[in-house]
Amino acid sequence: MHRVISVYGRKMFSVVLLFNSVLTVTCAIGLLYGFYWQHWIIYGPYLVNGNLFWLAIIAAILNAFPAASVGKVHTGRLWFHHYVYGFFVMILSSAWIIFFTSFSILTMFFINSSNLAFNAGRFFFLGGLTLVLDDLPDVHTVAFRSLRWLKSKAHEARQILHVTQFALGIATLYLLITVSLSIVAKPQWITVANFVQMGTLFVTALTCFASVKTKIWHKIDPKKETSH
Repeated sequence: MHRVISVYGRKMFSVVLLFNSVLTVTCAIGLLYGFYWQHWIIYGPYLVNGNLFWLAIIAAILNAFPAASVGKVHTGRLWFHHYVYGFFVMILSSAWIIFFTSFSILTMFFINSSNLAFNAGRFFFLGGLTLVLDDLPDVHTVAFRSLRWLKSKAHEARQILHVTQFALGIATLYLLITVSLSIVAKPQWITVANFVQMGTLFVTALTCFASVKTKIWHKIDPKKETSH
């Protein structure tokens, strides 16, 4: 029983970390879209330049690999690989957005809106996308080989990635501080979106530092991986 709890606990933890990476990228893209095309002054005057949110995106993408490695456990499957359920959730949530909101699927990652129906649809879409990404090696052998190639390159540059992830953790922590200070200085910025932004940045920074502490890039060895 203890082993079952441990295995499924690790898997759930891995999926949550991966979902946070997806959410971090989505939030950052929305802010950068406003920064470039709507000329927003993002979290000024505390944030020196809105372009720094690109660092959050890079940190989140790098975190996806350690997050996936944490979930390398055999949980079995209920009828299908869970990427099938991921695609199913993505299709249903896309249909929800199309038929029950006035927003377009193509602009899902660029819209900053408080519309409850749209955000619910986007939340489930990102959840489905997370399941697909978590199970990506099983989607197709090409995907498996491509990921193994990427990991082999990452393994060769593991020391550089180790140092880079620490620097990105500091940068993400700085972004978190700027969002927090902005909310304190301007109460009108106390919104659900900003609290979500703070939460994703906090987890992203924490994941960066945890990965550095455990030297996780030194432990990822694609030669030991096999397709399911």
